Amino acid sequence: MAFWAMVARESDSGIELVREEVDQDFLAPGTVMIKVHYSGANYKDALAITPRGGVVREYPIIPGIDLTGEVAVSEDPAFAPGDLVVAHGYDIGVAHHGGFAEYARVPAEWVVKLEGLTPREAAALGTAGFTAAMSVQALLDRGVTPDSGPVLVTGATGGVGSVAVDMLAGLGFEVVASTGKPDAAELLDTLGANSVIGRLPEDPDAKIRPLGKALWAGAVDSVGGRSLAYILSSIKYGGAVAVSGLTGGPELPTTVMPFILRGVSLLGIDSAHMPIAARRELWARMSKDLKPQHLSIIENYAPITDSPAVLASILEGTHSGRTVFGVAAEF
Repeated sequence: MAFWAMVARESDSGIELVREEVDQDFLAPGTVMIKVHYSGANYKDALAITPRGGVVREYPIIPGIDLTGEVAVSEDPAFAPGDLVVAHGYDIGVAHHGGFAEYARVPAEWVVKLEGLTPREAAALGTAGFTAAMSVQALLDRGVTPDSGPVLVTGATGGVGSVAVDMLAGLGFEVVASTGKPDAAELLDTLGANSVIGRLPEDPDAKIRPLGKALWAGAVDSVGGRSLAYILSSIKYGGAVAVSGLTGGPELPTTVMPFILRGVSLLGIDSAHMPIAARRELWARMSKDLKPQHLSIIENYAPITDSPAVLASILEGTHSGRTVFGVAAEF
């Protein structure tokens, strides 16, 4: 069976993402064959087509770290042809061919059956939305509630940030959205942000105090670096920060003071390797009380053949929200 795929190939001149016809023997092993309806644009996908991006183990690779669609063939009794499913994380799109193709083949233990979400809604959420849900759930598990005080969301126009704003607002939190895009205030207000502020710290060269004024009960941070250090110094007693990104750098120039004097918790969020049982449980919640109310506003649509340009915009820092790629219908 031949079908179309966007294949990333490495050469001396760099990495090129091109439309190719492949057959199922090209795909990696797996027990569930999925006809892909949609995939999404993620920072990791952009790194997959970047020389020395550090995420792909071997080329050629079909990128697409998340995918949604319907089961075409299954060797596992848990799934039947026609089942609507989502798969993301694990090795998908980095060491195992991913969602930028008409078909994908993955192990059954990487697959989640969709209930209460369409494939397009699940793709609009994708890895970024799932990471946002993990972050929000981590704050709730730590005891942060709407009565605790305002919650900060950094990188608020990005995939994780925009979905987190929507989810937190839907749960009744007072949300403070931090972004470096001043023209995004109206969008963030629509998503439910109570106030919009610039990047943190406001003075990028200022020395970060070990403990600053306590401002927020919690935070969802997708930036890291100096921004995270500033946030930790500004969390209220007993609060928590769920961190999932490092666009601000991997270094954390802080001290133990927020942790031992204010009891602040730093909660690391890794969506790639979350065990499948917990993954399926959280996806079920994402179709109910954690389902964003403004997903159609967060989502942008593009044909999969536009993926090189969309991924370039992510690397350039001009991309906002969640771009859903139409796959099978667009090749």
